[in-house]
Amino acid sequence: MSATIEDIFRQTAGGGGGPLYMRLRRSIEEAVRTGLINPGDALPSERDIAATAEISRVTVRKAVQHLVADGILIQRHGSGTFVAPTVQRVEQSLSSLTSFTEDMARRGMTLSSQWLDRGLYDPSNEETVILGLGAGEKVARIARLRIANGNPLAIERASLAASVLPDPDAIENSLYAKLDETGNRPVRAIQRIAAVNLGRHDAELLDVAPGAASLRIERTSYLPSGRIVEFTRSIYRGDAYDFVAELRLQA
Repeated sequence: MSATIEDIFRQTAGGGGGPLYMRLRRSIEEAVRTGLINPGDALPSERDIAATAEISRVTVRKAVQHLVADGILIQRHGSGTFVAPTVQRVEQSLSSLTSFTEDMARRGMTLSSQWLDRGLYDPSNEETVILGLGAGEKVARIARLRIANGNPLAIERASLAASVLPDPDAIENSLYAKLDETGNRPVRAIQRIAAVNLGRHDAELLDVAPGAASLRIERTSYLPSGRIVEFTRSIYRGDAYDFVAELRLQA
């Protein structure tokens, strides 16, 4: 008879050495590794695990917290604890200026977006300076959660002059496709990449634990004239993205 997750929990108290929470942690990791519990499956409640394993709820909580920090489990407020979904890693070149939509389509991935914000606003001082806005000019802001094959991968927050994007609601899938229609698609960009830990809000959107590793990318994009057309701050899941750059030896 094959083992159940309850059998794994029952073996915790008497199996192996080390602190109880570490034994439970190893037991859950093994259950995930062997497919006894699968990505997306809900873990039994803290109370049920403690009762089955005959250990304290504090011990269960500590083991679960470590597994959440390691990205093996995720906790959803009001729903419980789940095995983290397996996310296909995406390799993106840093030598081409492409949109998220184009990147995912090229890989044959199914793309969707969840709009977080889009509209015309009074610009911040930073937006005024970067985009070179005139007095009284509005800024178009768009923010969305980018999802590929059902997995949230990135959060994009872009700012453009309202003269370039007068109707943010007209964007369907690709911002760059919309800019291309009016001859305002950027031809080059400067990107700055930094490693950051996710705050609670962005972590919930990306379906990972608060504090999880991520990549913050600031992109400043230019028209052929040299004018800055777009300023975007994006957050990419650290467990889903590899950015690749080809380097050549200068003569």
